[in-house]
Amino acid sequence: MKQVEELYNRYFHDVYLYLKSLTKSDDIAEEITQETFFKAVKSINSFKGDCDTRVWLCQIAKNTFFTHKKYSSRFAGEEVPQELPDRSVSIEDRLEDNQQTMAIHRILHEMGEPYKEVFSLRVFGELSFRQIGDIFGKTESWARVTFHRAKLKIIDELEEQK
Repeated sequence: MKQVEELYNRYFHDVYLYLKSLTKSDDIAEEITQETFFKAVKSINSFKGDCDTRVWLCQIAKNTFFTHKKYSSRFAGEEVPQELPDRSVSIEDRLEDNQQTMAIHRILHEMGEPYKEVFSLRVFGELSFRQIGDIFGKTESWARVTFHRAKLKIIDELEEQK
C-alpha cells in the first residue's frame, strides 16, 4: 500500500499536467488522472520496468484520455470538429477523427521507408524511441528524428489535400 501512495505522490502532478495539456480542462484532467492511477495500480505487477515510470503512467493516461474522448463524443452526440491541419496538433489527436484517419493511412501506404515503419511502430505499436532504434540498429535520436520527419510529411500531405 505504501508503494502505491509513493507512486501517486511522486507522479500525480506530472500525469495531471500532461493530461491537462491534452484535455484543456482541469476537471477532466483530474478525473482521468485518478482513473490513470487506478489502472496503474491494477496492472502494477505487469510493469516490467523497461521504461521510466513516468513514461509508463503517461502512456496509460494517454490511452485513458483517448477512451474518454471516444466515449464522450459518442454519447454526447458531438462530432469532433474538423480543422485545417496544424503542426502544433499532434498526429495522435488526428487519429481520433475517422476521416482524417483514413487520409493518414492512405498517406502512410504511399510513404517510403523507414518513415512508414517508424511512424507505425511509434503510433500504432506504441513503442518507445529507444525500442524503435533498437529494431533498426540505430540510436534513439535517429528514431526521434525519423518519426518527426514522417509526421511532418504526413502533415504537409494533409495540408495539400485541403
